[in-house]
Amino acid sequence: MTTTALWSRAQQQDFRARVRGCLLGGAIGDALGAGIEFHSLGTIRDHHGPAGVRDYVRAYGRRGAVTDDTQMTLFTVDGLIRAAIRGGSGGGSAPEEVHRAYLRWRATQRYEAPDLDDPALGRLGRQEWLYSRRAPGNACLSGLDDDRMGTLTAPKNRESKGCGTVMRSAPFGLLVDREPAQVFHLAAECAAQTHGHPSGVLAAAAFAAIVHGIVRGGTLEGAVHEALGLLAGWSGSEETTAALRQALDAVRRGAPSAERLEGLGQGWVAEEALAMGVYCALVAEDIRHGLLLAVNHSGDSDSTGSLCGNLLGALHGETALPVDLLAELEGRAEIAELADDFAMELTQGAHLHGPDVTSTAWTERYPLA
Repeated sequence: MTTTALWSRAQQQDFRARVRGCLLGGAIGDALGAGIEFHSLGTIRDHHGPAGVRDYVRAYGRRGAVTDDTQMTLFTVDGLIRAAIRGGSGGGSAPEEVHRAYLRWRATQRYEAPDLDDPALGRLGRQEWLYSRRAPGNACLSGLDDDRMGTLTAPKNRESKGCGTVMRSAPFGLLVDREPAQVFHLAAECAAQTHGHPSGVLAAAAFAAIVHGIVRGGTLEGAVHEALGLLAGWSGSEETTAALRQALDAVRRGAPSAERLEGLGQGWVAEEALAMGVYCALVAEDIRHGLLLAVNHSGDSDSTGSLCGNLLGALHGETALPVDLLAELEGRAEIAELADDFAMELTQGAHLHGPDVTSTAWTERYPLA
C-alpha cells in the first residue's frame, strides 16, 4: 500500500484508528504506570488496595502525566514522517531522520523551553509540554550526547539492554507499506543509536514486528510467532526469543495475575519489558484490564504499561480506549494530531508534498533541515 490509489476509504479509516489507538493507548499505559514506576507490588497494594492502582496516580505534578516513553515514541513518529517526505524527494535514510528526531528529543531534556527561532524543530519540537525530564534512561541520554549516530556495526552503549529501546519502537510497526523483515531491521538500526546489547536491539525489533503484524490485520499471537521467526535469523537473539516464549507459556498456565506477570521479570531490561507487555496484551479481557495488569507489579510500570497499550490500541483501535483515561491524558490532542499526520503521510503523502504541490505547510510542519 504505497500509493493513494491502493488505499480504499475504509482502509484509510481503519489504519488511522489503529495508529491513533497505538499511540494514545501507549500513552495511557505510560501515564497509568508513571506514579508507581519505582514501587514494589507490596507498596502499591498497601497504598491503593489489594487490586493495586485502578486509575491515574499523580506524577510530575498532575494526573495523566506521560514519561520519556511517550516522549521518545512521539519523536520516533516525527522522524519517520520526515523520512517519508525525504524519501519522496529522493534523498536521506530513515535511521538518519530518526536519529535527528532523537537529538531533538535530547534537547527537550536539556532545556526548559524550545528555541522558537530554530526552523528544524517543526511542530513537535515546539511543544513546550515536552520540555520536561520524566526519568529518562541513562543509555538514551548518553547515547545521544553527541552527534555520532550509533549503528548495528558500531552501536552506542555496547553493553546496554535497557527497555529504552523497546518502549519507543511501536511506530516502526505502523509502516504497513513495508515488509516485516524491513520493519524489523529498521527498528534494530534505530535501537542501536542508544543501546548496543543484542537483547536491547532485538527486543525493539521484535516489538515493532509484532505491532506491524497486528496493524496489518493479524492476530496478536500470530504476530508474536512471526516475530519469533524473524528473530531466528539474527545472532544474539536467544534472550529475546526465550522471553517471548515465556510470555506465550505464561498465558497457558492459568488466570492472569501480578504474580504470574512478575515471573517474566520486572521490565527494566528490554526483553523482559517486551515479554511483560506482550503477556498482558494476550490475556487482556479488554484494554483497561490489560493496562491495569501491565502496571501493577514491582518494576518498570510505565514501560510495560506503554508497551501493552501500544499493542492493544493497535489491535482494537482508538474507540476501544477507556474514555475516562483518555480524557485526562497529558498531550492527548497533540498525540492524536501527530497520529493523524502519520496516517496522512503514509496514505496521502503525494498530495501533501508531491511535485505538483505548491503549499509548503507540510514541510514547514516537518522540515528537512
